[in-house]
Parts: sequence; structure tokens; C-alpha cells
Amino acid sequence: MGSSIHDEDDYLLISGLQHFAFCRRQWALIHIEYQWSENVYTVSGDLMHSRAHDQSLTEKRGNVIVVRDMSVSSRSMQVRGKCDVVEFHRDDEGVSLFGREGLWLPSPVEYKSGKPKSHDADRLQLCAQAICLEEMLMCPEIKSAYLYYGEIKRREAVPLAAELRDMVRTLFAEMRDYYNRRYTPRVKRTKSCASCSLRDLCLPKLPPEGKVSVYINKALEEDELPCGNS
Repeated sequence: MGSSIHDEDDYLLISGLQHFAFCRRQWALIHIEYQWSENVYTVSGDLMHSRAHDQSLTEKRGNVIVVRDMSVSSRSMQVRGKCDVVEFHRDDEGVSLFGREGLWLPSPVEYKSGKPKSHDADRLQLCAQAICLEEMLMCPEIKSAYLYYGEIKRREAVPLAAELRDMVRTLFAEMRDYYNRRYTPRVKRTKSCASCSLRDLCLPKLPPEGKVSVYINKALEEDELPCGNS
């Protein structure tokens, strides 16, 4: 059997793509070394997602069905995750849905607590969700999806162009390589470090080949050593 088929427990998390695009070291600290720290940005994001992920809020608005907290995955990319919201729009070119009349086309909506960013990290995560939906539902290519930003209280349409789709697959392949090798990249200081929730865990003074987990465990062991005679 080919190595491309994995149990879903071995799939990479789609949410990690946003971390990886923002900073490869941040992604490795979270998803390989299991380090995490909260800051005002992550807390506000969690509060916003709490409503978006309430499955009891599934509803129908005319020709749109709104589904929250929808699990998605891709066997071809070996990734899995959840969409904050998926809107199914009635469309003659869509696909059938269990228990619903007519044909429907999906469009994912991702909620972010801040404002639109100059880099593509959020757009890449959203595009990955769309690719998963296309693969799971065997539906036509999703042309656009949406990012809702809490700071500006509106959403923006994201065209899912071929270049963005290619970048999603390229980054997931790189993530898989890092994950299989348990590789944590070295520190590269940028202006983004100031807003990173892992700033205090990143340890820029750590030896180049060292891992944060090893550094922390060593420090804890030293604290537990018996004190000498005073």
C-alpha cells in the first residue's frame, strides 16, 4: 500500500498553515514541540470563534444554508480541520445535500479577530478549507471564499486563484517534511515577533541546534537540584 494513505490522526492541521505562513518556527514550536502561550490576540480570537463554532446555530436564510464548525479533510494533502462557517448557496451547478432539496455550492467563511493583513497567511488557510470542501463534496471549484475581521466588523472576498492553491499545496508539503523530521527552524527576527504569542517561548538566545522543550526541561531539572551548604 502506498505511503500517501494515512490515518486521519496523522494528518496535519489546517489551522497550522496560518502559523507556518506567518513564521515557520512558530508553527514548529506549536505543532512539533507542543509549546503554546496566550496573548491578547489569541484570547480575542478564541472569543470570536466560540460563537462561530456553535453547531446549534446552523440555519437557513432563503437560498443560503449556514453551517458552523464543519469538519473538513483532504486525503490528497493529508490535512484536516474545521471551518468556522460554511455557506451553501443554492446553485444549479452545485451538489446535492442530504436532507435538502435542490443543488448547493459551498463557500467557507473564516473569522479573525484583527484586521486584514498584508501577508497571505489567512488567505492560505481559507483556500485550504475550500480545497478540502471540493474534495469531500466532489463539487465544482470554489471561486471565492470570505474572511471576516472583527476589528473592522466586515468580511472581504478572497479569490481562490491557481497561484494561491499551488502555494497551499507547496506549504503543506514543506510542513510535512518538517514534521516527519521533527525539525524546528532557527530564529529569524522580524517585526512580526513583537505580536507573536510565543515571543517569550521562542528563546532567540537558544543555541542554533537546540529545541525549546529541551532547554525548558534542563532549566527545570537545574531548579530541582539540591542546594549546597550555605
